[in-house]
Amino acid sequence: MRLDILNHGYGPGPKVLFALIRLCSGHPAPDAAKLVFYRPDFYGALAKEFTHEAMRGPSAWSVGDRELMAAYVSKVNESAFCG
Repeated sequence: MRLDILNHGYGPGPKVLFALIRLCSGHPAPDAAKLVFYRPDFYGALAKEFTHEAMRGPSAWSVGDRELMAAYVSKVNESAFCG
């Protein structure tokens, strides 16, 4: 179930960011981004820290390899996060 608040429950900063994403990509911001910005104190800060460590922290894989694997897994899982 998708929460309707994710369509409008943001301050001016995230609203501008989402508008730029739509302008540049022609698509709305992904729901994952909307969730992170909606409740940064509850979920967003921890999720960003975890994701940053997984995607940019020390690894035998390059950043590009990790991004490619994330995109591939999202596509295979038919995830909306992979446009």
